[in-house]
Amino acid sequence: MNEPVRLAPLDDSATEQLAAFCKAAGDQLRLDILRALRSDSFGVLELAQIFGMRQSGISHHLKVLANAGLVRTRREGNSIFYRRSLPDAASHWRPLHEQLLNGLDALPLEPALTQAIAAVHSQRGEVSRQFFARFADGTPAQQDLIAHFGLYRESLLGLIDSLALPATELAIEVGPGEGGLLPDLASRFGRVLALDNAPAMLERARQQCAEAGLDNVDCLLADALVPQDLPAADCLVSNMVLHHMPAPAEALRRFADLLKPGGILVLTELCSHDQSWVRETCGDLWLGFDQDDLARWAGSAGLELGSSLYLGLRNGFQIQLQQFTKGVR
Repeated sequence: MNEPVRLAPLDDSATEQLAAFCKAAGDQLRLDILRALRSDSFGVLELAQIFGMRQSGISHHLKVLANAGLVRTRREGNSIFYRRSLPDAASHWRPLHEQLLNGLDALPLEPALTQAIAAVHSQRGEVSRQFFARFADGTPAQQDLIAHFGLYRESLLGLIDSLALPATELAIEVGPGEGGLLPDLASRFGRVLALDNAPAMLERARQQCAEAGLDNVDCLLADALVPQDLPAADCLVSNMVLHHMPAPAEALRRFADLLKPGGILVLTELCSHDQSWVRETCGDLWLGFDQDDLARWAGSAGLELGSSLYLGLRNGFQIQLQQFTKGVR
């Protein structure tokens, strides 16, 4: 009697991955969570607020997504934030993962979901505004423990001077703080717009401009995350601001909207770190950023990565200077 042919089983890990993937993708709420995490990261309580669920319920869905390799976590101080995982190049199911995300991203967010996400961003932004409203007489002294502007000023100006700008008619600085960079921008551009959503900080910048006799700088009370009716800029500078913003990826899209085709974004930011004390003492919402994340968000905004420079600073912090160019369409 002939023995039946026994086929060798598929790699258990591959089939287990597929089973977990199908389980995670087989629920509408979990798919909507992935849509909400397209270019943002949220804590459990924030996601529970967005989807109107109890924390225990949203935690269960996040665990299923994590088991499938569809979300990952990052610690920001005492908080855990969830974000979408990128398809793993080594996974047998990478094309399936890519197809799922591309399909989800092709769907517009429903107004209710958009409004719920905007409400969380607004709450984050209010935390930052309230922090800086306390410093009408200047930024907190602890800020100098991270990165005193004088330590990287020349590197930043050297980068700006090396740029192949479309023109030098207009520069925009988002979040000028006390206005330390404004005299340098005013000497390099015909006009400078300084945008800040903290009245106390903006008043400090105005005083700086008045004391320096700058007549080509306008300080405007404005939120850079809200669409602005402003002339397109040749150069936009965001100097140590992004880690205070509630939605960094959205901020880069707004920055791109404010640039001319061929215009350049100059970004100085902290590299990722684990020093959570800056959240309470310096008003930081994020503990720095990975270059890959910045490049991915910028690419989604139509910005191309150019020059990069990294500077080691005291107390274990590192600053990255990144230059992005808006594509010419």
